[in-house]
Amino acid sequence: MRHNKKFNHLSRTASHRDAMLANMAISLIMHKRINTTVAKAKALRKYVEPLINRSKQDTTASRRVVFSYLQNKYAVTELFQVISEKVADRPGGYTRIIKTGFRQGDNAATCFIELVDFDENMAKTQKKTKRTRRSKKNAAAEAAPAQEAPVAAEEAAVEEAPAAEAPAEAAAE
Repeated sequence: MRHNKKFNHLSRTASHRDAMLANMAISLIMHKRINTTVAKAKALRKYVEPLINRSKQDTTASRRVVFSYLQNKYAVTELFQVISEKVADRPGGYTRIIKTGFRQGDNAATCFIELVDFDENMAKTQKKTKRTRRSKKNAAAEAAPAQEAPVAAEEAAVEEAPAAEAPAEAAAE
């Protein structure tokens, strides 16, 4: 029977899969964002979120458990000192998967997987601009003055340039 054995094997043996997920988890912890395939990202999410959850309690036992998975003391230190402070009040959902399209060679679905609290671009609140519909007449009328403004600015710069050179020449004499 296959009870409770539903997970993606990723076309690898168990030892290869464990080593790959450990290496990807180390990269995610150290770099905060990595680019990979969607299948690997989903497997990595299941692998790394319990480790991040365990890092909230900085005890010797939890450090040893995390080290048994990662086998990298620099990643364990980063996880317990930097990441655990940022996710201390978050109840779960420490990673985000952002799909980026398909890979050129084999058409595999690719994505970014990143730690949620470390993305500066997403953390900033973005203004939502209200979009309005315009008729073609109004759009053409608004575009015409915008095109004339750079031309007027260039003409003003050309007129100012000879005036700026004249005092410099007078000072040189």
